[in-house]
Amino acid sequence: MSSTDTTARDSSASSADRCVAVVGGYVVPVDGVPIANGTVLIENGVISAVGADVTVPDGAATVDATGRWVLPGFVESHAHLGVSEEGLGWAGQDVNETTGPNMAAVRAIDAINIEEVGFADALAGGVTSAVVKPGSGNPIGGQTVAIKTWGGRTVDEQVIKASVSVKAALGENPKRVYGEKSQTPSTRLGVAKIIREAFAAAQSYRAARDHALTEGKPFERDLTKETLAKVLDGELVWDQHTHRHDDIATAIRLAEEFGYRLVVNHGTEGAKIADVLAEKDVPVIYGPIITSRSKVELKDRATADLARMAEAGVRIAITTDAPVVPINYLVHQASFAVKEGLDRDVALRALTVNPAQMLGLDDRVGALREGLDGDVVLWSGDPLDVYSHVERVLISGNEVYSSATGARDRSERFV
Repeated sequence: MSSTDTTARDSSASSADRCVAVVGGYVVPVDGVPIANGTVLIENGVISAVGADVTVPDGAATVDATGRWVLPGFVESHAHLGVSEEGLGWAGQDVNETTGPNMAAVRAIDAINIEEVGFADALAGGVTSAVVKPGSGNPIGGQTVAIKTWGGRTVDEQVIKASVSVKAALGENPKRVYGEKSQTPSTRLGVAKIIREAFAAAQSYRAARDHALTEGKPFERDLTKETLAKVLDGELVWDQHTHRHDDIATAIRLAEEFGYRLVVNHGTEGAKIADVLAEKDVPVIYGPIITSRSKVELKDRATADLARMAEAGVRIAITTDAPVVPINYLVHQASFAVKEGLDRDVALRALTVNPAQMLGLDDRVGALREGLDGDVVLWSGDPLDVYSHVERVLISGNEVYSSATGARDRSERFV
């Protein structure tokens, strides 16, 4: 793990002796059995114990969770926080660099404004981690970043993992953007061609680079091809925006041709080929759910499809695509899916464990487990109950939000 990847953990645990115990609550680890009257112990920003009989060290700060549900912070696996700023018009829109169809070299982190209102909304909805992605205007949109939703004076201090995946898009969006410019790609054929040619070039680049290293010769870097070589090497996930089932089939075809790790994003018609997705172990980040059917490829969207995919054995996560749906409504989308047949335990996993595993963040977030970051949320009751609300949020053991006072001031340093 690079020094960049550990920034959020280090900066939020600046006191070597800091110890916090969340006591007396109904603890739901998500990847384990719920614990009545449980304790979550956080030392130096990291969970050191979870259970019913945890010994709380003398001098530890305590958080009384009596009568509350205690869960890990939610993981929003597909957001545009800070790169698509609400209420600012064109000045706050940095989500799509559409001056070229292959923008693998651009990075979402370079455009994130952590003072954007969506970050405070995230805390109010129990979301403590988010993977921020470029948009879907390009066949290849750029690199994503995983960050905490609070706790830094700059975005760099909130980083969980500096480069998680490369965002790509099939279907209507890139076809429309470049078709309106009378440029390639203006069809689904052209979109697939751009992606295929980009990976073929990355394969050649990787071979030439490795040969130059073997020979001890200088080699000129190409940031675009270098990024795609990391996808080919399995270092980065391929986050594929796709709605229609035929586009999902194209995403699978391309992934199998080049051998990279595919995660389907949106997956609106995934239920139509759920058996294929399950057989090929392709996970789906589904959503947003509570929006209008704003374009043709959304016409068959159905909340009940989450249950259908899960029952077929597809690993699912749920997204708001924030700010398309306010990020604090992430949990409500899960509640709606439960009303439409999704198993409630699967619904909670779709907000926590599953997205963390899909995107390689499960060594830091996604559950209440020893060794993970101390990101803990106290709910007034069952979070899937519409009447429940977030009361307190801890990130790395530091309280960053309470329903009584709102979010902690960003200018404060954690102690």
